[in-house]
Amino acid sequence: QVQVVEPGGGSVQAGDYLRLSCAVSGGSFSDYVMGWFRQAPGKEREFVTSINWSGTSTYYANSVQDRFTISRSRDNAKNTVYLQMDSLKPEDTAVYYCAAGNLFTAFERDYEYWGQGTQVTVSS
Repeated sequence: QVQVVEPGGGSVQAGDYLRLSCAVSGGSFSDYVMGWFRQAPGKEREFVTSINWSGTSTYYANSVQDRFTISRSRDNAKNTVYLQMDSLKPEDTAVYYCAAGNLFTAFERDYEYWGQGTQVTVSS
């Protein structure tokens, strides 16, 4: 059984940075595309970023391009993907979800395993 866990999250001021991590267990980490999605209050969940199996390709939503960086551990024993979030804005406030899937896309339907979500709050 594959499990996706995102510890952390937090509250910061606008302009600050935060790093999220996500650990995958119960499966072969290198078999999965990893993605981050987020859901702000009163809004639908939206795509943030994804990284392919080898970590050589990434894809970002326009709203986070040049501010967020996704990466994955090269050591498969760590089975971890990271989301570095810089220059945070109040509109980045949301519950952030990590997900694992088999296709390198921005669509929720292509991600099979999901974490429970972690809250990120950015105050102005």
